[in-house]
Amino acid sequence: MDVKLNIDAEEYLPLREVVFHSLREAILSGRLKPGERLMEMPLAQTLGVSRTPVREAIRKLELEGLAVMIPRKGAEVARITKKQLQDVLDVRKALEALAVQLACRHMAKEEITRLEHAHLRVRDMAGKKDVKAMVKADVHFHDIIYKAANNDKLLQILNNLRQQMYRYRMEYLKNVQNHKVIVQEHERILEAVRTADEERAAEAMRRHIVNQEKGILLLMAEEEKQE
Repeated sequence: MDVKLNIDAEEYLPLREVVFHSLREAILSGRLKPGERLMEMPLAQTLGVSRTPVREAIRKLELEGLAVMIPRKGAEVARITKKQLQDVLDVRKALEALAVQLACRHMAKEEITRLEHAHLRVRDMAGKKDVKAMVKADVHFHDIIYKAANNDKLLQILNNLRQQMYRYRMEYLKNVQNHKVIVQEHERILEAVRTADEERAAEAMRRHIVNQEKGILLLMAEEEKQE
């Protein structure tokens, strides 16, 4: 197997969970690419484990939508389709618009300060071409808004979508030109939150996610041309 995979030995996790997290990270980072076969024996040999935890990890990846089982072929990394992208981002757009509206109502001064610091972190990461660090900073900015919404059910639903949203974030931010765009969009969201302007905050959030969808669709179109 050509892909180099690392396994992080975390004593507090069962081996199957460690293998699962290692494979999931490889998929989300793009080291295991859409359509690439997930063969138990080569993966087990690469990771230095038996086939059993690999098999269990692949099943969990299927449940998360990151892997699919193809009849007479076996498991492979799930491809990103336009329909899946639009379905997930339509839901994200509605939920995050609601989250930022609620955040405008409930955010204390200390939480706004945390959001400002998170925005500065995103700005610092922009242009450094470190996709993983940029994604992490972007996730943190949005997480502050989720928690500030003060709605446990909304937070639970958003957390259930976390891995799928992460994958699309990663795809979008592979294009480093989009990093500065995110900074500008976060600035608009932050300014609306500062002034507790719910309508403007919701519209800024929707526009932020629509632009992400457009960016990924453009990337997918370019990749199709190269195939």
